[in-house]
Amino acid sequence: MKKLRSDNMVYGSIEAGGTKFVCAIGDSDLNITKRVSFPTTTPEETMKLVVDFFKDYQVELESIGIGSFGPIDIHRDSPTYGYITSTPKLAWQNFDFVGTLKKEFNIPMAWTTDVNAACYGEYIAGEGQGYSSVVYYTVGTGVGGGALQDGVFVEGFSHPEMGHMLVRNHPEDSFEGNCPFHKTCLEGMAAGPAMEKRSGQKGQDLAADDPNWDIEAYYLAQCAYNTTLMLSPDKIIFGGGIMKQKQLMPKIYKAFDELMQGYVKTPKLEDYIVTPELGDNAGTVGCLALARDSKLHS
Repeated sequence: MKKLRSDNMVYGSIEAGGTKFVCAIGDSDLNITKRVSFPTTTPEETMKLVVDFFKDYQVELESIGIGSFGPIDIHRDSPTYGYITSTPKLAWQNFDFVGTLKKEFNIPMAWTTDVNAACYGEYIAGEGQGYSSVVYYTVGTGVGGGALQDGVFVEGFSHPEMGHMLVRNHPEDSFEGNCPFHKTCLEGMAAGPAMEKRSGQKGQDLAADDPNWDIEAYYLAQCAYNTTLMLSPDKIIFGGGIMKQKQLMPKIYKAFDELMQGYVKTPKLEDYIVTPELGDNAGTVGCLALARDSKLHS
């Protein structure tokens, strides 16, 4: 067994993404001690790698925080709590994620969406520190959103699917949309695959002054506009691979102002609509924090 500091608790993190899994070990201060990643294949193959990773720490492991691609069942009184449900990834449909782990590790487990986990990370240790209301969007292969109010996830009969809000087409955009369910929803118009189909190139290959970035910013500005009018959060955080394009944020601010027309007075946009302070670590830190908090409240 691998030994960590005996004076600190040991927590586990699982970011279960549709493309890859990231597993990590951390401590009570949310320091990441060990991290591995591997492709998301079948449940049998992928979960074996997850279990093997945590078995090295199972004597000391206090709890695990899990942020998973979805849709997932979040209701503890449901017979399918802890399941991935109607995902387009066929091999993972109706998969008992938490139950599979519980067979190996009889410890507390926090279970939420991957974007909720990233939102929690930023709330605890990033851009959301000190604020009561935080909304996080990830913009990459897909678009997902999560929201926190006073440290509690905003959810009802299920978790939010904010990435599928409907948006208005950019005046110069004839793209028909890429979402198989809604065509021109936010994900269908602004996720990485939509950008690639519209432009014929991957986003990272587009020049910074390519007009496709203005189109992208228009859709993300609509997302921020809708979020502002529905939730009035203290912070809107845009993460994910597409947001690493530095030219996007000024374009989002400009489009947001044009959409809002002064109707709502928001905080200074550079402080209100931001990118993650924790960068790619937001999800891992969030899962570690959820694991730590599940132990405290169990």
